[in-house]
This record gives sequence, structure tokens and C-alpha cells, in this order.
Amino acid sequence: MAGRPLIGVSTYLETARWGVWELEAALLPAGYPRLVQSAGGLPAMLPPDEPTRAAETVARLDGLVIAGGPDVDPSRYGAARDPRCGPEARARDTWELALIEAALASGTPLLGICRGMQLLNVALGGTLVQHLDGHVEAVAVFGRHTVKPVPGSLYAALIPEETSVPTYHHQAVDRLGTGLAPSAHAADGTIEAIELPGPGWVLGVQWHPEMGEDARVMSGLVRAAS
Repeated sequence: MAGRPLIGVSTYLETARWGVWELEAALLPAGYPRLVQSAGGLPAMLPPDEPTRAAETVARLDGLVIAGGPDVDPSRYGAARDPRCGPEARARDTWELALIEAALASGTPLLGICRGMQLLNVALGGTLVQHLDGHVEAVAVFGRHTVKPVPGSLYAALIPEETSVPTYHHQAVDRLGTGLAPSAHAADGTIEAIELPGPGWVLGVQWHPEMGEDARVMSGLVRAAS
């Protein structure tokens, strides 16, 4: 029976408090499942697991979202650690990279958001700028800036006009991974979206669509997953 496509969204383990409890929890900001739902998908939270299980996990999904979060370990792209790079999240890097590789291998529609876009680039052999000024308004405060689509890109087909987006990041794509192409830029030239041209649907955006009202990027993933 046909139904809403199942969209997996990666989560992460953190200590959290609710009621009388303070325990380790698999967390995901509520904006992610809400955005999937508003775009017509059925969200499924994917807690960290053994990387050997990534292909099995992705095989159950119609589409995959790699959520935002901490900085990618610079050792993943052969760089020395900049003092301004954030704390390591090695287990999360390992699991989410395995998910990305499984999605690429299977042709599963894939959307990377912020860290997810950076991991997509790293997974395909690219590198990152470890610190970038001007894309964080204040600690724990989402700012906004405009992004301009690259004509003819997958992203431009979804959002053809220059638009204001919610942003919070201090790292960015440096050298593009194999096969990837830029599909949007900020006014300062920072690559704000990347995609993998070809028969599949693979897109990464540097901003946080789950913190805004524009569901067009997620709607594109849901349509491809359908």
C-alpha cells in the first residue's frame, strides 16, 4: 500500500534531563521531523549504530537526512586540527559517514544539512575550512544571510531565486569532493550548497532549513524518495 516515503534522520547521543531523569538520550531537534512531515514524508530517527549496519539501515529507507551538529574531525580529511575546531565526535563521524556511503552506493536520495553537507564533501574526498568568520550571529543564535543558486543546478530547480536562510556554522567546504559541484553561494563566495550531478538525488545545504518556514529543499528530497 502506498504511503508517505520513510525519511531517516540521523540523531546523536547526549546526556539529557526530563522529569526526574538525567540519562543518555538519542537526540534530534524537533525542527527536523517537523520539516519532514511538512514536506509530506514520514520521519524516522536513526540513533547511532555499528557502521557495519549502515547498509541494512539505509535499505529500509526511502530517503536519508544527515543532520547538523559538531565539527567533523579534521583527521577525516587529512588536516591538522585548528585550535578553533570544535570537540571531536568520532563515533558520530563514523556512523554518519557509513550512512552516507550506503546511501550513495544504493542510490538512496540523500540530503545533508550543515554538518551533513560537510560530511558528504569529506566522504567524497573533499576538505573543509576549519574556521570561517561571519556566519554565526552569536553563540546559540541562528542568524540569516542570503544564498544565490547556481543556474542549472538541482538546487536552482528547487529554489530558483536568491533567498534568505537561517544559518549557524563556522566551518565550510574548501576543496570539493570527487564529482561534487557547487549549487549555491553566499555573498562572500562561501559554498552554501553542493550536489552530486547524475541520475540520483544528492544535495547538501550549509544552512538550517529546519529552523525556517521554507520546506522546498526537503520537499525535493521527499519527491525523489517517492
